[in-house]
Amino acid sequence: MIRKVADVLSLFSPERPEWGVSEVARVLELPKSTASELMASMADERLLSSAGRGRYRLGWRLFELGQTLLDSTEFRSEARRVMQELVQRWGETAHLAVLEGVEAVYLDKIQPSPAVKILLSRVGVRLPAYCSGVGKVLLAYKPWDEVAALLQGRGMSALTPNTLSDLEKLADELRLVRERGYAYDLEEATIGLCCVAAPIRDYSGKVVAAMSLSVPAYRFHPRREELTAAIVEAAGRVSDASGRNSYEIEGFSIYGRKELQGA
Repeated sequence: MIRKVADVLSLFSPERPEWGVSEVARVLELPKSTASELMASMADERLLSSAGRGRYRLGWRLFELGQTLLDSTEFRSEARRVMQELVQRWGETAHLAVLEGVEAVYLDKIQPSPAVKILLSRVGVRLPAYCSGVGKVLLAYKPWDEVAALLQGRGMSALTPNTLSDLEKLADELRLVRERGYAYDLEEATIGLCCVAAPIRDYSGKVVAAMSLSVPAYRFHPRREELTAAIVEAAGRVSDASGRNSYEIEGFSIYGRKELQGA
């Protein structure tokens, strides 16, 4: 039953915010009576909201649960404060993301005003991790065998001509990310947009999230070294506030910048 509820919820998207009982039954290969009873029960629990005539939208209880999740995520409040400082200083967009499977899930996004609109990365959206800076950081610290198996099953579609859509090339890229402690997206998700991302660690040193600065390509390349130093230092401060003592990655320390390696 829980799996069926999850399957129904997974159908809803910004492009398709409303579903009818007959449509859900057909797509999920359920008897119409089962789909009707299930969706009515979900509406009773406010997981869905009736739109009339056997049609439903997502319910507000999901928003409440999502807000509870965000509010109870230990590093998020500190990450938001640091992201606001980054945006104020650099005038670029900052993102915070976690990994689910091989997808980066965006938990927060702060933009300057005015800002270049970045349509792909609204809060709550999922994107393939292999083509974003935050995603590559998160994948880099997962067991490669696990990552490779998931990507082989899902495929690696290219979002732009620059997307790394080959497993061997991605493995090399993730190895480099681990060595230097940060990742780049060089117009791999969106043409004209680059980003640099760094890991956020919990008290044990485990990578639990990633933070990035997204910058139009024409502004990114002249300032790449400075932006890299800024995001690594910022992610380090969030990690430190989460209970981890000072840590150092190649080229940077949270207590000050060292010589940049391979930027």
